[in-house]
Amino acid sequence: MAVDASKVRKQHRFDEDSLHEYLKKNVYNFPGGPSKLTVLQYRSGQSNPTFYVNKDGRELVMRKKPPGRLLKGAHQVGREYRIQSALYGAGFPVPKPLAHCEDPSVIGTEFYVMEHVRGRIFRDLALLDLSPNERREIYFAMIKTLAHLHSLDYSKLGLHGYGKVGGFCRRQVNTWTRQFQGAVKIASLPEVPSATELFEWLPNNIPKAEEKCTIVHGDYRLENMIFHPTKPEVIAVLDWELSTLGDPLTDLAYNCSPYYWPSDYEGGVGNPLAGGSDINTVPGIPNRDEYMRVYCSHTGEPFPVRDWEFYLALSYFRASSICEGVYARSRLGNASSESASGLQDIARLLSDVALHVGKGMQSRKLETRQVNSLSENSPPFLAMEPMSERGKEILQKVKDFMKNEVLPAEPIFMKHVQTAENPWTIPPIMEELKAKAKAAGLWNLFLPSESGLTQLEYAYMAEEMGRSPIGPEPFNCAAPDTGNMEVLHLFGTPEQKEKWLRPLLEGRIRSCYCMTEPDVASSDATNMQCTFTRDGDEYIINGKKWWSSGAGDPRLAVAIVMGRTGGENDPIHKQHSMIIVPTDSPGFRKVRPLSVFGNVDAPHGHFEVEFKNVRVPASNMILGEGRGFEIAQGRLGPGRVHHCMRLLGLAERSLEMLCQRAEQRVAFGRKLNRMQVIQHQVAESRIELDMARLLVLKAAHMHDKFGSRRARKEIAMIKIVVPRMACGVIDRAIQVHGGGGVSDDFPLAGFYAWARSLRLADGPDEVHLSVVARLELKEQFNKSML
Repeated sequence: MAVDASKVRKQHRFDEDSLHEYLKKNVYNFPGGPSKLTVLQYRSGQSNPTFYVNKDGRELVMRKKPPGRLLKGAHQVGREYRIQSALYGAGFPVPKPLAHCEDPSVIGTEFYVMEHVRGRIFRDLALLDLSPNERREIYFAMIKTLAHLHSLDYSKLGLHGYGKVGGFCRRQVNTWTRQFQGAVKIASLPEVPSATELFEWLPNNIPKAEEKCTIVHGDYRLENMIFHPTKPEVIAVLDWELSTLGDPLTDLAYNCSPYYWPSDYEGGVGNPLAGGSDINTVPGIPNRDEYMRVYCSHTGEPFPVRDWEFYLALSYFRASSICEGVYARSRLGNASSESASGLQDIARLLSDVALHVGKGMQSRKLETRQVNSLSENSPPFLAMEPMSERGKEILQKVKDFMKNEVLPAEPIFMKHVQTAENPWTIPPIMEELKAKAKAAGLWNLFLPSESGLTQLEYAYMAEEMGRSPIGPEPFNCAAPDTGNMEVLHLFGTPEQKEKWLRPLLEGRIRSCYCMTEPDVASSDATNMQCTFTRDGDEYIINGKKWWSSGAGDPRLAVAIVMGRTGGENDPIHKQHSMIIVPTDSPGFRKVRPLSVFGNVDAPHGHFEVEFKNVRVPASNMILGEGRGFEIAQGRLGPGRVHHCMRLLGLAERSLEMLCQRAEQRVAFGRKLNRMQVIQHQVAESRIELDMARLLVLKAAHMHDKFGSRRARKEIAMIKIVVPRMACGVIDRAIQVHGGGGVSDDFPLAGFYAWARSLRLADGPDEVHLSVVARLELKEQFNKSML
C-alpha cells in the first residue's frame, strides 16, 4: 500500500487496463502475470496528478497531465522525464525514470513512469517527530543537495536547449505575471491589489548583475524530496515540472523563504520559522544565516546574497501565482488536489507578503547603505555573544579534547618520530586520537557544509587546535588537506568529489599541494613553469615543485598541482590551471625532503617533487583550463585565515610558558616575574595577541558575510600581523627560558620555526603589504570622490 494515497479521484480516472498493457510492453522486467494493477492517487501534488502503481510487488509512480483545459506552457511532463533521465545518469538523487508516453490514446493524456522510492517525506517544516540533531542534519542535507544540483554542468548532461540562457529573472517575472493574470481571466476571479502592484514593482527591480545559469528545480522545498529511511540523506528529489535553466538564486530564495515570513502576517502555511529572526524557536533547525552559508560555501556564492529582496519577492509571488492557478482549476473542475478550492486566500496572502518583503527589505537596505566599514563589520565579533549555542558547545568539547587527549599525546608522538627507525611513519597515537575525535563528532570542523559552523566560530576552535603542532590533525583539520578539500568542495565535479574529496573528508588518505617552484620567484605566481599539455583524453605534466607540504606522509594519495596550460598571448592570469594528480602515477617522484631551520618535519614533510611525463585523465582538470588563479583565491582565502587562527593558539601557549617560567626561575635574588622588564614583555605580548586576534576574527566575519574576495584586505592584513606577532611572543618566551628555549627540551624552537616560515607561506609579507596598500589607496580615492 502506498503512503499518503487514496482511491483515484473521479475527475482523474483513466483506463487502467490500457496502462497495464503499456507497462508490460515498455517497462523492463514488469510482471506479466494475470493479476491486475493496484492504482492509487497521491493526496499531494497541486499540478500534475501523481499515482502509485503496484503489480505483484513491483512499485511504480506515474505522473500525467491533468485533463481538461490547461494554461499554455504548463504541465509539460515530457520535460520532467527528460530532466530526471539526465540527472539520474549523473548520479543526482532522483527516482529512476522508466518510460515516457506521448500518445494520449493510452490513458487520455501524456504521462511517464518512474521507480517508486521508499523513504521518509517530511511535510512539517518543524520536524517535530525528530531529535534536534536529526532536524539539523535533515536541513543541511536539503541545502547541500540544492548546492549539488547547481554545481552540475547542464551542457555535459545533454540539456542544451532545456531553457534559454540569460534573462531568466525577467522571463520569470513575465511568466508568473501572465500565469496570475491568466488564472484570473480564465476563471473570472477578482483582482488582487498587491499582485497588481507587483506586476510593476518586480520588473523595475530585476538585478542588473550578470546572471549565473544552472539547472534550477523551480519548486525546491522539503516536501518535494524523499529522505533515507534512517539517515539524514536525500535519496530522491521530486516534482521537476518547473525545472529549467536559469538563475540558481531563484531556487535558493524559494527554499529559504520560510525563514523570512513576516511575524505580523498570518502564519497559517505551516511555517515554524516565521518572523525573519536569525534565531529560530525550533531546537536543532539551523538559523537562516547558518543554513544559507552552507549553500554559499558549497557554491562560492558571496554571503549575504546580492539583490536578496528581489529574489524573495519573486519567490513569494511565484507561489502566489501557482496557488491562484490551482484555485482557478478548481473553479473549472480539473484541479488534481483535494484542497485546491481553499487556495484563493493563500494566494492573496502570498502576494501580500511578496510585496511586503520586497519593498520592506529594499527600504531597510537604502536606509543603512551609507555606513562606514568599521561600524558595519565590527559588531558581530565584538559583541558579547559572538557564537551560537551549538558553537559554544563544540568549542568546549574541542578545549576538553585538546587538554585531556592531544597535549598528553604530544610527547608520545614526538618520541616516535625521534626514535623510529623510519621517521616517515605515522605514530599509532595519532590514529587513536583521530578515532576518538571522530567518535565525539569533532570532525571536519573547518568546512561549514560539514560542520554547520561559521568561519568566525571555527576561528576559536582552530586557535585551540593550534596550541599543539599535532593539534589540528586529530580533528581532520590539518593543512594542506583543509585547503585541498576546500578546492574540491567548491570547484570539483561530482566524480572528483566522490573519488578524492570523500576519502579526504573521512580521513582515509592525505594530500599535498604543489604550487611553488624552485627555479622561479614564486612570490609572483605567474612565473610558474610546470606545464600541462593536452594529449587526447589526457594531460601530460612536466615540471618541478618544492615546499610541497605533506608530501612525506605515507598516507599521501593525491596532489593538487598548479601549472601552465595557456600560451603567452593569453591574459596573464588565464595561463594557469589546477589538476588532480594521483601520487602513484608513473613519473611522480619525491626528490628530497626540505628542512626548516634544520628540521625535516617528519612524518609530514615539505618536499621537492618532480613530474616527468605524468599522465592523468583530462577529467582530472579542476573547473577548466585557465581557471587556476581563480581557484587559488578561493583556496587561499579560508586557508590563510586558518593558518592565522592556529598560530594564535601557538602564541597563546608560548605566552603561558613564558609566564610559568618567569614564576619558577630566580635571578639576582628575585623571581623573573617580579622584574619590570619581564612584566613589560608579558604586557606587550598580551596586547599584541589580543589585537591580532580581533583582526583575525574580523577577517573571519568578513569572509562569512561577503566571501574571500571582499575580505581580501583583512585576510592580507592578518597574514602580515599574526606571524609577526607570534614570532615576537615566541621569541620573548625563548629569551625567558634562556638556553633551554633554543633546545629540544622545550617546544619553543619548533614553534618559532613554524611561525617564521609562515611569513613566507601563502605569500611573503611584502606581497601582502602591496595588496593592503593598493586596496586602501583605492578606497581612499573612492571616498574622496563622494
